[in-house]
Amino acid sequence: MAGELFPNQSAVGEIIRVGSYRFRIIGVMAEKGQFLGFDLDDTLYIPAASALSLFNRDGVMEIDVNYHDSFTATQMAESLKTALLRRHGSEDFTITTQEQMLATLNTILGVITLGIAALGGISLLVGAVGILTVMTIAVQERISEIGLLRAVGATRSQITALFLGESTILSIAGGLTGLALGILVVFIANQLLPNLPVANAWNYILASLAIAAGIGLLSGVMPAIRAARIDPLEALRSE
Repeated sequence: MAGELFPNQSAVGEIIRVGSYRFRIIGVMAEKGQFLGFDLDDTLYIPAASALSLFNRDGVMEIDVNYHDSFTATQMAESLKTALLRRHGSEDFTITTQEQMLATLNTILGVITLGIAALGGISLLVGAVGILTVMTIAVQERISEIGLLRAVGATRSQITALFLGESTILSIAGGLTGLALGILVVFIANQLLPNLPVANAWNYILASLAIAAGIGLLSGVMPAIRAARIDPLEALRSE
């Protein structure tokens, strides 16, 4: 903010207006960058009394405290609690340390991750059932083709490999389609919200393709075995 308001000079000592108040700048904070699309550098601190008057509030809702490295968060929290109890007379406040906030955030992220994993598992199950159904129908509709292949010398292992390959390719094709949509969503998000830290995790993308191939391979096992066990004479007779 200081660089935008005073690009060619030091901001210290200058006057800025906030609402109907005028403030003199007494210091400039170090740059913090962006977090989740929010610019942390577009922040200024003003005296508490002026802030209460500016926002028409009777009391502060939150106080952020910085402390020296020689103290731990627990020690600082206990000191603050003692001081506030002495001034308020009762515990009408809540003290939350940075470690507690991080623990809460990790818990929330863990729940979100678990939910996404559950949805992903359900999607994989639905996809596996879909591939199993498609391959079962394919075997039923291609009995005569299987009989012809067996008649010209194809072995059971070759028939099995043929249908396993088809189910794997089908699964990979579906995975590539989903990944293409995901990459498109990330591209659109980067265009609409350039400050939002969204990127493609290529290691997870490759892992997802491997999982898709594995699901397709497993889903095609039963139809492939069934196709390999079809009697060639009966298959040709069915035509």
